[in-house]
Amino acid sequence: MTVANSTHDLVVERVEAGYPGHLAVRGVDLTVPAGRVVAIVGPNGCGKSTLLRTIARLHQPRSGTVTVGGADIWQLGQRRAAHLVSLLPQAPQAPEAVTVAGLVRYGRHPHQGLFRQWSRDDERAVRAALDATGTTELAGRRLDRLSGGQRQRCWLAMVLAQETPLVLLDEPTSALDLGHAVEVLELARSVAAAGRTVVMVLHDLMSAARYADVIVAMRDGEIVADGPSREVVDAALVRTLYGIDADVLAAPGDGSPVVVPAARTPRAPAAAPAPAAAGPGKARM
Repeated sequence: MTVANSTHDLVVERVEAGYPGHLAVRGVDLTVPAGRVVAIVGPNGCGKSTLLRTIARLHQPRSGTVTVGGADIWQLGQRRAAHLVSLLPQAPQAPEAVTVAGLVRYGRHPHQGLFRQWSRDDERAVRAALDATGTTELAGRRLDRLSGGQRQRCWLAMVLAQETPLVLLDEPTSALDLGHAVEVLELARSVAAAGRTVVMVLHDLMSAARYADVIVAMRDGEIVADGPSREVVDAALVRTLYGIDADVLAAPGDGSPVVVPAARTPRAPAAAPAPAAAGPGKARM
């Protein structure tokens, strides 16, 4: 798999974005060096998905700039921007009855053109993406006949086949069970290890803390904290983001933060079991 150029840093400067009557992202500054995993976290409606869509060139900012490797993506043509940034949205849609191999080939669309048809380089990229996601054996199967976890890995393969230095994932684990969610997050780490930058929106703060190099915490359209999880995830941040009290503990092994919410309503102690009735010829103790 192609390793991204180490100069392809993501730089977001004073970005504001929103919708009629609502400013969802307020003057955000963010710099992400190449080869890192960044998790954007925060409560519903905090602006994290709008920020991701702005970086993906899907939601035009009202002001500010987004650059990848020094190139302002909003000043580029769509095809050129697609060589720099790829996105896996929350609920991707595929053509009916498409096979896994057919889906992954869509990732090469930005590399096609009037004078450039399917090539050996495209075939290599597809094979590398299937291999990286463990979906090679699924290549001939229909996407709609796979499990949720398998489908998500296939969508990731399509994104990886695009071979962009910046990969954006919008809630990639939202519909997955724990085992499949871990697979996807481990894959994000392996993508970054190969030199690409991965920026993902996550709802699960503990998963973000364990798998991301950098946490970006948002509330009301602004970044309220950013940095390594061990430095920024604490009880005060949990209270700021979600309005709840919590204990933040160190996980065994890697020491990543584990958030244990405090119960708002104390649980009543379990009642002692009633003694068994004495049957004939049995004395009660």
